[in-house]
Amino acid sequence: MLAATARAAGDLDLAEECVQEAYVAALGAWTRDGVPDKPGAWLTAIARRRALDVLRRRQVLRTKLPLLVEPEAVEPDEPDEVAVPDDRLRLVFTCCHPVLAREAQVALTLRLVCGVSTADIARAFLVSESTMAARVTRAKKKISAARIPYRVPDSAELPERLDAVLSVVHLLFTTGHTAPTGVDLVRADLVDRAVHLARMLHGLMPDEPEVSGLLALLLLTDARRATRTDEQGRLLRLEDQDRSCWDRTAIDEGHRLVVEALRTGRAGRYALQAAIASLHAHAPSYAATDWPQIVRLYDALLARWPSPVVALSRAVAVSMVDGPERALAEVDALAEDPRLADYHYLPAVRADLLRRLGRPTEAADAYRTALALVDNATERTHLTTRLNTLPPP
Repeated sequence: MLAATARAAGDLDLAEECVQEAYVAALGAWTRDGVPDKPGAWLTAIARRRALDVLRRRQVLRTKLPLLVEPEAVEPDEPDEVAVPDDRLRLVFTCCHPVLAREAQVALTLRLVCGVSTADIARAFLVSESTMAARVTRAKKKISAARIPYRVPDSAELPERLDAVLSVVHLLFTTGHTAPTGVDLVRADLVDRAVHLARMLHGLMPDEPEVSGLLALLLLTDARRATRTDEQGRLLRLEDQDRSCWDRTAIDEGHRLVVEALRTGRAGRYALQAAIASLHAHAPSYAATDWPQIVRLYDALLARWPSPVVALSRAVAVSMVDGPERALAEVDALAEDPRLADYHYLPAVRADLLRRLGRPTEAADAYRTALALVDNATERTHLTTRLNTLPPP
């Protein structure tokens, strides 16, 4: 609906408004007359008609309002491009336009297509909500000012948009895997949507190792979903989870995919993350995990993706190989990175390392710092429990 309306309106903000107005109209009309045979086409037609009415009233259809519309009309109930058969995936590719900066592509798509809030997108990019809101607004304005044709890319254009599309699906999954806000640890709707998109993407581009790597990463990570909380909804750390309850079918599929991706010799950050997840999934216990191999994989991952979040995860693995004191030095160095200033996992990891080193007073301070930054109720309860069960100094 959004894609078709944007082509008619030539303006993403107006398209969003008209789509919402179409939903409101449907609430009245469908309650009165019943749901039509093609509800998607009905909604799209209403949204497009509203957009065109607004443009006519403004009388600036081709003079004062930059258009994204393609010259040829497209029927709302017909597919835009057979190269991308899935509706939502098609719109993801459409919004990831290469004229925009990559972060802008990803943020705009997460907001418009995936329904992720601006605040949650900001957390994923380690920036403030106001900064992310400004980026999304600038991206919309750039689309209008540059008169960028708003159309579904053809098959030849898909590769240049692939990296941004992969980032969208990965961040959508991450936001659902551990919800930044709310009561529940997992937003299953976002997780399932991300896995669906990854499967569709793999069906579309099965020979791309990073596509296989991303699907593998999502399957291997989500295989633990049922064991991440106990019956009371309390968070369970990886070392405390019942591995016999992990989804072995998903693990086997994910492992096969990651092996295929690594064999190509073109493995990138998603395949490497999937390889780490596979090692965790196949380890008989937390302590018996191949931690030296995981550290080596993190080294390779950092070479391809120098992210402070990756470096923090690597420090946890280092603590299992070289001890918590060595890892603490790495975490303290990461604390100087301003991108992690509001990232609650940094003080949480630091607190656990201090706990293992027998420094409860410093650990308590770190737990309190993490609690001041966390917004998810399940994670907050977990950190509070960790704080309250510290041994006396």
